[in-house]
Amino acid sequence: MVKFFADWLFSLGMENLNIVFANIITGTIIVALAFLSKFLFEKVVIKPIEHFIKKSPNKWDDILVRHHVLGRISLMIPAIVIVSFAPVFPMVEELIKRLSTAYLIFIAAVVMDAILEAITDAYQFLEISRDKPIKSYITVVKIMMYIIISVIVISILTNTSPWGILSGIGALTAILLVIFRDSLLGLVASVQISKNNLVSIGDWIEVPKYQADGDVIDITLTTIRIQNWDKTITTIPSYALISESFKNWKGMFQAGGRRIKRSVFIDTSSVRFIDDELFERLHRIQILQPYLDSRKREIEEFNRKNNIDVTESVNGRRMTNIGTFRAYLNAYLRSHPGTNKDLIIMVRQLQPTDAGLPLEVYVFSKDTSWVNYESLQSDIFDHIFAAVPHFGLRVFQNPTGNDMRSLGNIFDVKSIDREQSDRELS
Repeated sequence: MVKFFADWLFSLGMENLNIVFANIITGTIIVALAFLSKFLFEKVVIKPIEHFIKKSPNKWDDILVRHHVLGRISLMIPAIVIVSFAPVFPMVEELIKRLSTAYLIFIAAVVMDAILEAITDAYQFLEISRDKPIKSYITVVKIMMYIIISVIVISILTNTSPWGILSGIGALTAILLVIFRDSLLGLVASVQISKNNLVSIGDWIEVPKYQADGDVIDITLTTIRIQNWDKTITTIPSYALISESFKNWKGMFQAGGRRIKRSVFIDTSSVRFIDDELFERLHRIQILQPYLDSRKREIEEFNRKNNIDVTESVNGRRMTNIGTFRAYLNAYLRSHPGTNKDLIIMVRQLQPTDAGLPLEVYVFSKDTSWVNYESLQSDIFDHIFAAVPHFGLRVFQNPTGNDMRSLGNIFDVKSIDREQSDRELS
């Protein structure tokens, strides 16, 4: 081909430059032919295949199209064409083959990269992907692949042995360790996270050090992305979950119950023994009747066996309004349709404080959804605050400014009455 163009240029009287121009024209035609081949390959082969894939009922093959796997394969066509015509240029044939081979190997790595991305996306559709993410492992494979490809490409371009290049890289190990520090730490952390099932995509976790509190939306080799409840996104290093403390709420969802742990403070001055009048009034509460009847028989039998003088209220055993209120709350929580009966249900007293006697409700809701959980918790305590006065109890509350003003008004009225009385006596 070069000789053909050289003879044609010689016939035009360009005998001094005919070889140079002949090589340029030939090279231009070969390059144009190479890219024309790529264009035809895309139109004749790739487009029909992609059209067929989009029409097929399978979804996994659509991932190949989305990641342009076939389009990246077409990038190999120009190099194949150029290598085929390399003998046309005997003086630079070896150089052309080396460059083209290096290009083909690099494009092969790009194609493998796209295939690995497609595999990662396809894996996300599997249920196991929540507990066993592979994105970090795929990233490690990519890093290793590009390192190997780089060594091979350099060995081809320099016409040296890959082992010689690797031995030279060995001297740079310390520098590479610094460069890939986060990747190496992330790799170790990812293996431990996956092996021990510490975190999965979709888990609600709290990492106080990084002010992260929300759902895990992505796990990579070096980072974990968390979408917080205010819709901001926090990115933390993977190894932070191994070296730092964090809380995973996954167990709550698996157990099927979300804990309610809140106290109501009772004014201790309102605690007293139950008299007959209060007993009769409380006996009209249906869910409390079995407890009152059983408790009354138990106490009367104990006092009779031990010859207790019941004329004095502090002698022997007696029911109190606070103890009866605890029994009522237990019965109420066990009968509530929103509580989980398979988990702990408890109402207990805590250490008294200057704010009163804490009465703690410890129960689990059936619904773990945040909105429904908060609604149930509010309903329970709405009922508790409304029920407290029925037991002769009062909820403790510090005096407000309005209370102080009312008290001041009372003193003012009394002062006026006293002055009037003094004037009348005088």
